[in-house]
Amino acid sequence: MDYGLFIDNEDQAASNAAVFERKNPVSGERASVAAAAVAVDVDKAVQSAQAAFAAWSKTGPSERRKILNKAADLMEERTPQFVEVGIRETGATAPWLGFNNMFAAKVLREAAASTTQIKGEIIPSDKPGSFSMGYRQPVGVLVGMAPWNAPTILGVRCFALPIACGNTVVMKASEKCPGLHRLLGDVMADAGLPKGVLNILTHDAADAPEVVNALVDHPLTRRINFTGSTRVGRIIAERAAKHLKPCLLELGGKASLVVLDDADLEGAVNAARFGAFMNQGQICMSTEKVVVDQSVADVFAEKFAASASALKVGAPTEQVHIGSVVDRDTVDHVKALIDDAVAKGAKVLCGGVPEEGTVMAPTIVDLVTPEMRIYGEESFGPVTTMIRARDTAHAIEIANDTDYGLSAAVFGQDTRRALEVAKDIQSGICHINGPTVFDEAQMPFGGVKSSGYGRFGGTAGINEFTELRWITIEDPGQGYPI
Repeated sequence: MDYGLFIDNEDQAASNAAVFERKNPVSGERASVAAAAVAVDVDKAVQSAQAAFAAWSKTGPSERRKILNKAADLMEERTPQFVEVGIRETGATAPWLGFNNMFAAKVLREAAASTTQIKGEIIPSDKPGSFSMGYRQPVGVLVGMAPWNAPTILGVRCFALPIACGNTVVMKASEKCPGLHRLLGDVMADAGLPKGVLNILTHDAADAPEVVNALVDHPLTRRINFTGSTRVGRIIAERAAKHLKPCLLELGGKASLVVLDDADLEGAVNAARFGAFMNQGQICMSTEKVVVDQSVADVFAEKFAASASALKVGAPTEQVHIGSVVDRDTVDHVKALIDDAVAKGAKVLCGGVPEEGTVMAPTIVDLVTPEMRIYGEESFGPVTTMIRARDTAHAIEIANDTDYGLSAAVFGQDTRRALEVAKDIQSGICHINGPTVFDEAQMPFGGVKSSGYGRFGGTAGINEFTELRWITIEDPGQGYPI
Protein backbone atom coordinates (compact mmCIF):
# COMPACT_ATOMS: atom_id res chain seq x y z
CA MET A 1 0.00 0.00 0.00
CA ASP A 2 1.26 3.47 -0.83
CA TYR A 3 1.41 6.29 1.71
CA GLY A 4 2.05 9.97 1.01
CA LEU A 5 3.18 12.73 3.31
CA PHE A 6 0.43 14.09 5.56
CA ILE A 7 0.42 17.88 5.14
CA ASP A 8 -2.63 20.15 5.51
CA ASN A 9 -4.71 17.02 6.20
CA GLU A 10 -3.96 15.78 2.68
CA ASP A 11 -2.00 12.90 1.20
CA GLN A 12 0.89 14.51 -0.69
CA ALA A 13 3.84 13.28 -2.70
CA ALA A 14 7.36 14.24 -1.70
CA SER A 15 8.71 17.30 -3.48
CA ASN A 16 10.92 15.17 -5.72
CA ALA A 17 8.27 12.41 -6.02
CA ALA A 18 10.68 9.98 -4.33
CA VAL A 19 9.39 6.94 -2.44
CA PHE A 20 10.94 4.13 -0.41
CA GLU A 21 9.96 0.58 0.49
CA ARG A 22 9.61 -1.04 3.89
CA LYS A 23 10.22 -4.80 3.75
CA ASN A 24 8.35 -7.36 5.85
CA PRO A 25 11.02 -8.59 8.31
CA VAL A 26 9.70 -12.18 8.20
CA SER A 27 8.95 -12.76 4.52
CA GLY A 28 11.19 -10.13 2.95
CA GLU A 29 8.28 -9.03 0.76
CA ARG A 30 7.29 -5.42 0.31
CA ALA A 31 5.26 -4.29 3.32
CA SER A 32 4.60 -0.69 2.28
CA VAL A 33 5.70 2.11 -0.02
CA ALA A 34 5.86 5.63 1.38
CA ALA A 35 6.82 9.12 0.25
CA ALA A 36 10.47 9.97 0.95
CA ALA A 37 10.57 13.49 2.38
CA VAL A 38 13.61 15.74 2.14
CA ALA A 39 14.41 19.20 3.55
CA VAL A 40 12.06 21.01 1.17
CA ASP A 41 9.16 18.93 2.49
CA VAL A 42 10.17 19.72 6.05
CA ASP A 43 9.81 23.42 5.34
CA LYS A 44 6.41 22.87 3.75
CA ALA A 45 5.18 20.94 6.79
CA VAL A 46 6.56 23.48 9.25
CA GLN A 47 5.05 26.40 7.35
CA SER A 48 1.69 24.60 7.41
CA ALA A 49 1.96 24.11 11.17
CA GLN A 50 2.96 27.73 11.69
CA ALA A 51 -0.03 28.94 9.68
CA ALA A 52 -2.35 26.78 11.79
CA PHE A 53 -0.93 27.86 15.13
CA ALA A 54 -2.63 31.25 15.43
CA ALA A 55 -6.14 29.80 15.29
CA TRP A 56 -5.45 26.51 17.07
CA SER A 57 -3.69 28.16 20.03
CA LYS A 58 -6.87 30.18 20.65
CA THR A 59 -9.26 27.25 20.21
CA GLY A 60 -11.10 26.56 23.46
CA PRO A 61 -10.49 23.46 25.58
CA SER A 62 -13.92 21.99 24.85
CA GLU A 63 -13.26 21.89 21.10
CA ARG A 64 -9.79 20.42 21.55
CA ARG A 65 -11.19 17.86 23.96
CA LYS A 66 -13.96 16.84 21.55
CA ILE A 67 -11.49 16.23 18.71
CA LEU A 68 -9.06 14.24 20.85
CA ASN A 69 -11.83 12.06 22.28
CA LYS A 70 -13.17 11.40 18.80
CA ALA A 71 -9.67 10.44 17.68
CA ALA A 72 -9.49 7.98 20.60
CA ASP A 73 -12.73 6.37 19.44
CA LEU A 74 -11.35 6.05 15.91
CA MET A 75 -8.12 4.50 17.17
CA GLU A 76 -10.12 1.75 18.81
CA GLU A 77 -12.43 1.26 15.82
CA ARG A 78 -9.55 0.99 13.37
CA THR A 79 -7.48 -1.45 15.42
CA PRO A 80 -7.77 -4.26 12.81
CA GLN A 81 -6.30 -1.97 10.14
CA PHE A 82 -3.42 -0.93 12.37
CA VAL A 83 -2.73 -4.54 13.35
CA GLU A 84 -2.62 -5.69 9.74
CA VAL A 85 -0.20 -2.96 8.70
CA GLY A 86 1.88 -3.35 11.86
CA ILE A 87 2.43 -7.08 11.42
CA ARG A 88 3.67 -6.48 7.87
CA GLU A 89 5.96 -3.58 8.75
CA THR A 90 7.40 -4.53 12.16
CA GLY A 91 6.88 -8.27 12.64
CA ALA A 92 5.16 -7.64 15.99
CA THR A 93 2.35 -9.87 17.19
CA ALA A 94 -1.33 -8.97 16.85
CA PRO A 95 -1.88 -8.76 20.65
CA TRP A 96 0.98 -6.28 21.01
CA LEU A 97 -0.27 -4.11 18.16
CA GLY A 98 -3.83 -4.29 19.48
CA PHE A 99 -2.59 -3.22 22.90
CA ASN A 100 -0.79 -0.32 21.21
CA ASN A 101 -4.04 1.00 19.78
CA MET A 102 -5.86 0.55 23.07
CA PHE A 103 -3.16 2.43 24.98
CA ALA A 104 -2.84 5.09 22.28
CA ALA A 105 -6.57 5.77 22.73
CA LYS A 106 -5.90 6.23 26.47
CA VAL A 107 -3.12 8.71 25.66
CA LEU A 108 -5.55 10.68 23.50
CA ARG A 109 -8.25 10.65 26.19
CA GLU A 110 -5.78 11.74 28.85
CA ALA A 111 -4.66 14.57 26.55
CA ALA A 112 -8.32 15.52 26.08
CA ALA A 113 -8.80 15.66 29.85
CA SER A 114 -5.66 17.80 30.17
CA THR A 115 -7.08 20.65 28.10
CA THR A 116 -8.62 22.13 31.25
CA GLN A 117 -5.62 21.33 33.46
CA ILE A 118 -3.22 23.88 31.95
CA LYS A 119 -2.96 26.03 35.02
CA GLY A 120 -0.91 28.96 36.22
CA GLU A 121 -0.78 30.70 39.56
CA ILE A 122 -1.18 34.04 41.29
CA ILE A 123 2.15 35.05 42.85
CA PRO A 124 2.27 37.59 45.70
CA SER A 125 4.23 40.71 44.76
CA ASP A 126 6.04 43.21 46.99
CA LYS A 127 5.17 45.99 44.58
CA PRO A 128 2.08 47.96 45.70
CA GLY A 129 -0.81 47.67 43.25
CA SER A 130 0.85 44.94 41.19
CA PHE A 131 -1.06 41.76 40.30
CA SER A 132 1.40 39.05 39.24
CA MET A 133 0.62 35.83 37.41
CA GLY A 134 2.56 32.76 36.35
CA TYR A 135 0.78 32.08 33.05
CA ARG A 136 1.13 28.99 30.85
CA GLN A 137 0.56 29.31 27.12
CA PRO A 138 1.26 27.29 23.96
CA VAL A 139 4.78 27.44 22.57
CA GLY A 140 4.27 27.25 18.78
CA VAL A 141 5.38 24.62 16.27
CA LEU A 142 6.80 21.58 18.02
CA VAL A 143 8.65 18.59 16.56
CA GLY A 144 7.80 15.02 17.55
CA MET A 145 9.93 12.04 16.52
CA ALA A 146 8.53 8.55 17.17
CA PRO A 147 10.10 5.07 16.91
CA TRP A 148 8.78 1.78 15.53
CA ASN A 149 8.80 -0.50 18.57
CA ALA A 150 5.59 0.71 20.25
CA PRO A 151 4.42 2.38 17.06
CA THR A 152 1.00 3.82 17.81
CA ILE A 153 1.57 4.43 21.54
CA LEU A 154 4.73 6.45 20.95
CA GLY A 155 3.44 7.94 17.72
CA VAL A 156 0.37 9.37 19.45
CA ARG A 157 2.40 10.36 22.52
CA CYS A 158 4.65 12.64 20.48
CA PHE A 159 1.74 14.88 19.45
CA ALA A 160 -1.39 14.33 21.61
CA LEU A 161 -0.52 16.40 24.68
CA PRO A 162 1.34 19.08 22.66
CA ILE A 163 -1.82 19.55 20.57
CA ALA A 164 -4.01 19.52 23.69
CA CYS A 165 -1.89 22.39 25.04
CA GLY A 166 -2.56 24.47 21.91
CA ASN A 167 0.61 23.80 19.94
CA THR A 168 0.91 22.51 16.40
CA VAL A 169 3.18 19.57 15.58
CA VAL A 170 5.32 18.19 12.79
CA MET A 171 5.83 14.48 13.39
CA LYS A 172 8.73 12.55 11.92
CA ALA A 173 7.59 8.98 11.32
CA SER A 174 9.88 5.99 11.67
CA GLU A 175 11.20 4.61 8.41
CA LYS A 176 10.50 1.12 9.81
CA CYS A 177 6.74 1.68 10.15
CA PRO A 178 5.81 4.51 7.77
CA GLY A 179 2.35 3.12 7.09
CA LEU A 180 1.40 2.81 10.74
CA HIS A 181 2.53 6.32 11.55
CA ARG A 182 0.93 7.76 8.45
CA LEU A 183 -2.43 6.22 9.43
CA LEU A 184 -2.38 8.40 12.56
CA GLY A 185 -2.84 11.44 10.34
CA ASP A 186 -6.03 10.00 8.87
CA VAL A 187 -7.36 9.33 12.36
CA MET A 188 -6.76 12.90 13.48
CA ALA A 189 -8.16 14.46 10.31
CA ASP A 190 -11.28 12.29 10.47
CA ALA A 191 -11.70 13.32 14.11
CA GLY A 192 -11.95 16.94 12.98
CA LEU A 193 -8.46 18.27 13.63
CA PRO A 194 -8.00 21.43 11.51
CA LYS A 195 -5.47 21.26 8.71
CA GLY A 196 -1.89 22.04 9.64
CA VAL A 197 -2.25 21.27 13.35
CA LEU A 198 -0.55 17.92 12.76
CA ASN A 199 1.69 17.15 9.80
CA ILE A 200 3.48 13.81 9.37
CA LEU A 201 6.65 13.23 7.37
CA THR A 202 7.83 9.81 6.20
CA HIS A 203 11.37 9.41 4.87
CA ASP A 204 13.90 6.92 3.60
CA ALA A 205 16.55 5.82 6.11
CA ALA A 206 19.23 7.38 3.91
CA ASP A 207 17.51 10.76 4.22
CA ALA A 208 17.06 10.65 8.00
CA PRO A 209 19.96 13.02 8.81
CA GLU A 210 18.72 15.59 6.31
CA VAL A 211 15.14 15.44 7.61
CA VAL A 212 16.11 15.51 11.30
CA ASN A 213 18.57 18.36 10.83
CA ALA A 214 16.03 20.38 8.87
CA LEU A 215 13.43 19.91 11.62
CA VAL A 216 15.81 20.87 14.41
CA ASP A 217 17.35 23.79 12.52
CA HIS A 218 14.14 25.31 11.16
CA PRO A 219 13.67 28.80 12.63
CA LEU A 220 9.95 28.19 13.23
CA THR A 221 10.27 24.99 15.28
CA ARG A 222 10.45 25.74 18.98
CA ARG A 223 10.88 22.46 20.89
CA ILE A 224 11.69 18.83 20.10
CA ASN A 225 10.54 15.58 21.67
CA PHE A 226 12.31 12.42 20.59
CA THR A 227 11.95 8.78 21.58
CA GLY A 228 14.67 6.48 20.30
CA SER A 229 18.28 5.46 20.77
CA THR A 230 20.69 7.28 23.06
CA ARG A 231 23.11 7.68 20.16
CA VAL A 232 20.62 9.59 18.01
CA GLY A 233 19.15 11.44 21.00
CA ARG A 234 22.56 12.83 21.86
CA ILE A 235 23.01 14.09 18.28
CA ILE A 236 19.60 15.78 18.37
CA ALA A 237 20.26 17.38 21.77
CA GLU A 238 23.63 18.74 20.67
CA ARG A 239 22.18 20.20 17.49
CA ALA A 240 19.17 21.68 19.29
CA ALA A 241 21.47 23.25 21.88
CA LYS A 242 23.04 25.39 19.17
CA HIS A 243 19.62 26.97 18.66
CA LEU A 244 18.78 26.99 22.39
CA LYS A 245 15.78 24.75 21.68
CA PRO A 246 14.57 22.64 24.62
CA CYS A 247 14.32 18.88 24.09
CA LEU A 248 12.37 16.11 25.76
CA LEU A 249 14.35 12.90 25.23
CA GLU A 250 13.25 9.35 26.07
CA LEU A 251 16.19 7.18 25.07
CA GLY A 252 17.74 3.75 25.64
CA GLY A 253 17.40 1.56 28.69
CA LYS A 254 18.97 -1.33 30.56
CA ALA A 255 16.24 -1.96 33.11
CA SER A 256 17.02 -4.01 36.21
CA LEU A 257 14.54 -6.18 38.07
CA VAL A 258 15.95 -6.75 41.55
CA VAL A 259 14.86 -9.93 43.32
CA LEU A 260 15.50 -9.65 47.07
CA ASP A 261 15.96 -12.65 49.35
CA ASP A 262 12.35 -12.44 50.61
CA ALA A 263 10.74 -11.99 47.18
CA ASP A 264 7.67 -13.87 46.02
CA LEU A 265 9.59 -15.89 43.43
CA GLU A 266 6.55 -16.89 41.38
CA GLY A 267 5.54 -13.26 41.09
CA ALA A 268 9.08 -12.19 40.27
CA VAL A 269 9.38 -14.87 37.56
CA ASN A 270 6.10 -13.80 35.97
CA ALA A 271 7.18 -10.15 35.97
CA ALA A 272 10.64 -10.97 34.61
CA ARG A 273 9.20 -13.11 31.80
CA PHE A 274 6.77 -10.39 30.77
CA GLY A 275 9.27 -7.56 31.16
CA ALA A 276 12.05 -9.31 29.29
CA PHE A 277 10.17 -10.87 26.39
CA MET A 278 7.04 -8.83 25.67
CA ASN A 279 7.33 -7.56 22.08
CA GLN A 280 10.48 -9.66 21.73
CA GLY A 281 12.30 -7.48 24.25
CA GLN A 282 12.01 -4.44 21.99
CA ILE A 283 10.68 -2.00 24.57
CA CYS A 284 12.67 0.81 26.17
CA MET A 285 11.62 -0.53 29.61
CA SER A 286 12.46 -4.18 28.83
CA THR A 287 14.02 -6.15 31.68
CA GLU A 288 17.62 -6.62 30.56
CA LYS A 289 19.18 -7.31 33.97
CA VAL A 290 17.55 -9.66 36.50
CA VAL A 291 19.57 -9.03 39.65
CA VAL A 292 18.92 -11.90 42.08
CA ASP A 293 20.08 -12.36 45.65
CA GLN A 294 22.41 -15.36 45.57
CA SER A 295 20.46 -17.10 48.36
CA VAL A 296 17.48 -17.61 46.01
CA ALA A 297 19.26 -17.46 42.64
CA ASP A 298 19.36 -21.19 41.84
CA VAL A 299 15.65 -21.69 42.52
CA PHE A 300 14.77 -18.52 40.62
CA ALA A 301 16.90 -19.54 37.61
CA GLU A 302 15.18 -22.92 37.35
CA LYS A 303 11.70 -21.41 37.54
CA PHE A 304 12.56 -18.55 35.17
CA ALA A 305 14.03 -20.81 32.49
CA ALA A 306 11.04 -23.17 32.62
CA SER A 307 8.62 -20.24 32.38
CA ALA A 308 10.40 -18.65 29.41
CA SER A 309 10.75 -21.98 27.59
CA ALA A 310 6.97 -22.43 27.74
CA LEU A 311 6.33 -19.34 25.61
CA LYS A 312 5.14 -20.14 22.09
CA VAL A 313 7.44 -18.80 19.36
CA GLY A 314 6.63 -18.32 15.68
CA ALA A 315 5.62 -16.03 12.85
CA PRO A 316 3.50 -13.06 14.00
CA THR A 317 0.67 -14.16 11.70
CA GLU A 318 0.18 -17.16 14.03
CA GLN A 319 -1.13 -17.34 17.60
CA VAL A 320 2.20 -16.90 19.39
CA HIS A 321 3.69 -15.14 22.41
CA ILE A 322 6.99 -14.31 20.67
CA GLY A 323 6.99 -13.10 17.05
CA SER A 324 9.63 -11.51 14.87
CA VAL A 325 12.14 -8.85 15.78
CA VAL A 326 12.21 -5.84 13.50
CA ASP A 327 15.16 -6.98 11.35
CA ARG A 328 18.01 -9.47 11.15
CA ASP A 329 20.46 -6.85 12.44
CA THR A 330 18.80 -7.21 15.84
CA VAL A 331 19.40 -10.96 15.87
CA ASP A 332 23.02 -10.51 14.83
CA HIS A 333 23.56 -7.92 17.57
CA VAL A 334 22.04 -10.20 20.21
CA LYS A 335 24.13 -13.14 18.97
CA ALA A 336 27.33 -11.14 19.35
CA LEU A 337 26.42 -10.25 22.93
CA ILE A 338 25.57 -13.84 23.84
CA ASP A 339 28.68 -15.29 22.19
CA ASP A 340 30.87 -12.83 24.07
CA ALA A 341 29.21 -13.67 27.38
CA VAL A 342 29.49 -17.44 26.89
CA ALA A 343 33.15 -17.11 25.93
CA LYS A 344 33.73 -15.34 29.26
CA GLY A 345 31.94 -17.89 31.42
CA ALA A 346 28.21 -17.18 31.18
CA LYS A 347 25.65 -19.95 30.77
CA VAL A 348 22.61 -19.94 28.45
CA LEU A 349 19.65 -21.34 30.39
CA CYS A 350 17.19 -21.48 27.51
CA GLY A 351 16.60 -20.23 23.99
CA GLY A 352 19.32 -19.34 21.57
CA VAL A 353 19.92 -17.55 18.30
CA PRO A 354 18.52 -18.86 14.98
CA GLU A 355 20.94 -19.37 12.11
CA GLU A 356 18.67 -17.35 9.85
CA GLY A 357 15.45 -15.39 9.99
CA THR A 358 14.09 -12.91 12.51
CA VAL A 359 12.13 -15.17 14.87
CA MET A 360 14.16 -15.89 18.00
CA ALA A 361 13.21 -17.87 21.11
CA PRO A 362 13.35 -16.10 24.48
CA THR A 363 16.85 -16.48 25.83
CA ILE A 364 18.22 -16.21 29.39
CA VAL A 365 21.94 -15.80 30.04
CA ASP A 366 23.00 -16.62 33.61
CA LEU A 367 26.21 -15.93 35.54
CA VAL A 368 26.75 -12.62 33.77
CA THR A 369 29.61 -10.45 35.06
CA PRO A 370 30.71 -6.85 34.40
CA GLU A 371 33.43 -7.72 31.88
CA MET A 372 30.84 -9.14 29.47
CA ARG A 373 29.38 -6.83 26.82
CA ILE A 374 25.83 -7.97 27.57
CA TYR A 375 26.21 -6.65 31.15
CA GLY A 376 26.25 -3.03 29.99
CA GLU A 377 25.12 -2.85 26.35
CA GLU A 378 21.43 -2.53 25.50
CA SER A 379 20.33 -5.66 23.61
CA PHE A 380 16.82 -4.57 22.55
CA GLY A 381 15.97 -8.15 21.65
CA PRO A 382 14.51 -11.34 23.18
CA VAL A 383 17.37 -11.94 25.60
CA THR A 384 17.87 -11.10 29.25
CA THR A 385 20.59 -11.68 31.81
CA MET A 386 20.77 -13.02 35.34
CA ILE A 387 23.30 -11.41 37.67
CA ARG A 388 23.78 -12.81 41.15
CA ALA A 389 24.12 -10.37 44.06
CA ARG A 390 25.82 -11.07 47.39
CA ASP A 391 23.25 -9.05 49.34
CA THR A 392 20.86 -6.11 49.02
CA ALA A 393 23.58 -3.47 48.91
CA HIS A 394 25.34 -5.36 46.13
CA ALA A 395 22.06 -5.69 44.22
CA ILE A 396 21.59 -1.92 44.30
CA GLU A 397 25.19 -1.46 43.16
CA ILE A 398 24.62 -3.78 40.17
CA ALA A 399 21.32 -2.09 39.24
CA ASN A 400 23.05 1.30 39.22
CA ASP A 401 26.12 0.06 37.37
CA THR A 402 24.86 1.24 33.98
CA ASP A 403 24.86 4.34 31.82
CA TYR A 404 21.07 4.09 31.58
CA GLY A 405 18.29 4.92 34.00
CA LEU A 406 14.77 4.63 32.59
CA SER A 407 12.83 1.90 34.39
CA ALA A 408 13.49 -0.59 37.19
CA ALA A 409 11.65 -2.95 39.53
CA VAL A 410 12.16 -4.47 42.97
CA PHE A 411 10.58 -7.64 44.33
CA GLY A 412 10.45 -8.14 48.09
CA GLN A 413 7.74 -8.92 50.64
CA ASP A 414 9.12 -6.43 53.16
CA THR A 415 7.72 -3.41 51.35
CA ARG A 416 9.52 -0.89 53.57
CA ARG A 417 12.87 -2.38 52.63
CA ALA A 418 11.80 -2.68 48.98
CA LEU A 419 10.82 1.00 48.99
CA GLU A 420 14.23 1.98 50.34
CA VAL A 421 15.87 -0.09 47.58
CA ALA A 422 13.62 1.58 44.97
CA LYS A 423 14.67 5.00 46.25
CA ASP A 424 18.34 4.06 45.91
CA ILE A 425 18.05 2.85 42.31
CA GLN A 426 18.99 5.54 39.79
CA SER A 427 16.06 5.49 37.38
CA GLY A 428 13.19 7.72 36.37
CA ILE A 429 10.70 4.92 37.06
CA CYS A 430 10.72 2.09 39.60
CA HIS A 431 7.97 -0.42 40.41
CA ILE A 432 7.80 -2.47 43.60
CA ASN A 433 6.49 -6.01 43.03
CA GLY A 434 5.64 -5.19 39.43
CA PRO A 435 7.39 -5.48 36.05
CA THR A 436 9.79 -2.95 34.58
CA VAL A 437 7.43 -2.63 31.59
CA PHE A 438 4.52 -0.51 32.73
CA ASP A 439 3.10 2.88 31.82
CA GLU A 440 -0.01 4.96 32.33
CA ALA A 441 -0.87 7.99 30.24
CA GLN A 442 -1.18 10.34 33.23
CA MET A 443 2.14 9.42 34.84
CA PRO A 444 5.44 11.35 34.54
CA PHE A 445 7.34 9.08 32.14
CA GLY A 446 11.05 9.52 31.49
CA GLY A 447 14.55 8.63 32.57
CA VAL A 448 17.85 9.84 33.97
CA LYS A 449 21.48 9.52 32.90
CA SER A 450 21.79 8.26 29.31
CA SER A 451 18.10 7.40 29.19
CA GLY A 452 17.35 11.07 28.59
CA TYR A 453 15.61 13.92 30.35
CA GLY A 454 12.19 15.52 30.58
CA ARG A 455 8.86 13.81 31.23
CA PHE A 456 5.91 12.80 29.10
CA GLY A 457 2.47 12.53 30.71
CA GLY A 458 0.33 14.32 33.26
CA THR A 459 1.21 17.70 34.73
CA ALA A 460 4.88 17.11 33.98
CA GLY A 461 4.03 16.74 30.28
CA ILE A 462 1.99 19.93 30.30
CA ASN A 463 5.01 21.76 31.70
CA GLU A 464 7.16 20.39 28.84
CA PHE A 465 4.78 21.61 26.13
CA THR A 466 3.85 25.06 27.43
CA GLU A 467 5.73 28.29 28.08
CA LEU A 468 5.58 29.68 31.63
CA ARG A 469 5.41 33.45 31.55
CA TRP A 470 5.31 36.16 34.22
CA ILE A 471 2.56 38.67 33.49
CA THR A 472 1.60 41.62 35.68
CA ILE A 473 -1.29 44.08 35.83
CA GLU A 474 -0.13 47.35 37.41
CA ASP A 475 -1.24 50.87 38.28
CA PRO A 476 -0.50 53.11 35.27
CA GLY A 477 -0.17 56.07 37.63
CA GLN A 478 2.55 54.57 39.78
CA GLY A 479 5.62 56.61 40.68
CA TYR A 480 9.21 55.98 39.53
CA PRO A 481 12.56 57.09 41.00
CA ILE A 482 13.54 58.89 37.79
